[in-house]
Amino acid sequence: MSDATAAGSGVGVGPYAELTFDADGDADPGTRDAVGLLEATDLLVFAHGWNSDRSTSTRLFDRFYAPFPRLVGPGVRLGFVGVVWPSIRFSDEPIPDFDPHGALAEPGHGTALDPATLRALGEFWPGRVAELDRVAELLEDRPESQAAFTEFGALVRELAGVDAVDPTDLTDPAVAVSGVGAVGAVGAAGAATGAPAVPAIFTEDVLEVCRALTEGLVEAGGPAGGAAGPGFSLGGGLRSLWSGAKELLRQATYYQMKKRAGVVGEHGLGPVLAELAARRPALRIHLIGHSFGARVVSFSLRAVPDGARYVKSATLLQGAFSHYSFADRLPHDNSSGGALRGMQRKVDGPVVACHSPYDSALKVFYPLASRMAGDSAGLLGFGERWGAIGHDGVQAVSGAPRLTLDAALSAGVPQAGCVSVDTGSVVRRGGPPSGAHSDICHEELARLVVAAGRMGR
Repeated sequence: MSDATAAGSGVGVGPYAELTFDADGDADPGTRDAVGLLEATDLLVFAHGWNSDRSTSTRLFDRFYAPFPRLVGPGVRLGFVGVVWPSIRFSDEPIPDFDPHGALAEPGHGTALDPATLRALGEFWPGRVAELDRVAELLEDRPESQAAFTEFGALVRELAGVDAVDPTDLTDPAVAVSGVGAVGAVGAAGAATGAPAVPAIFTEDVLEVCRALTEGLVEAGGPAGGAAGPGFSLGGGLRSLWSGAKELLRQATYYQMKKRAGVVGEHGLGPVLAELAARRPALRIHLIGHSFGARVVSFSLRAVPDGARYVKSATLLQGAFSHYSFADRLPHDNSSGGALRGMQRKVDGPVVACHSPYDSALKVFYPLASRMAGDSAGLLGFGERWGAIGHDGVQAVSGAPRLTLDAALSAGVPQAGCVSVDTGSVVRRGGPPSGAHSDICHEELARLVVAAGRMGR
């Protein structure tokens, strides 16, 4: 198959195909077959994080993949795959230099859901139009009523499906913290202390939760920039807490995406790639994931057969899961390991965890959620305990080096095992509430993927 594979796809590189999964991890047969027909020596497999729709993910693949053809050596023929799975991005979470900041529904009502986000939520939670319409009405009206907040909390809890949560889903602390933001860390704290499996963000007093989330937005620079509208102050009464209520809704989507990402990776992407590798043993596969997509590709390693060597590298861009996931032992619990313990050994090459201090989504809401969980360990150091891999890299893995981006690009990365790369020199732009979380379209990061996969000139 020629580079014409990319024609009409919206992606300028080729050969290219999209691999589509549903929420249960089932692959669309047509897209799976198209990936199997790509002619390549090296297959780049990129899973997006949160997105509003398929067109957004396709544009992201196009932008991220653009530098690769001119970076690889003459013996390398690249094939490009975009992994599309059901996720959501609020339109007020822009991708720098890629997606313009979403317009707020009304200038003075930064908590209102714009039409694009409301449509995306309807696709993310199908069949819940009535609930979503009421959620949108409350966020736009911002009533100064405790009963309204109680109603809002009940609606969000129902949308998130926490009443039906599997208690075993949060028994492993490293699994529980794998979500971005408050939800994952609260669930982890519950697992560590014997608290209920449902994250505390959905069970505690909704006014206190919204107040804590509003304060977190202040810390991330959100409300002052428009999330709560002009004149915001924490002392402004109940009306000022609706910015935190909108963040609670956002956290509910994160909670759902966290679970989906693991399922899609382990039961969808992993088996598809294993089948492909069995048919084409010379094919070299390089995994790339952003945000929850980093969780997708990481959990796909669980499906790699013992002794298989077809995954040649994995690059995790602002990964939205626990920095202890690859650890054999958790520092605070030697009887337990991370949810992906030892999975780096399934990669015949390095697992590169890119992290940035400018990622507010991963920096602010983890420690915020930990404080909300009320763990007996206290506040000191708690954020480090429940941190995200995209905030401070791989933790508690022996012999895992920590490099600057310049050092990684000039001297290379290790041939195997985990390595953390501080990409803050380029991953640094983006507005509230997510900060630089989606600032990933840089040639330097493409060069890092090429270096990790030993594909360079």
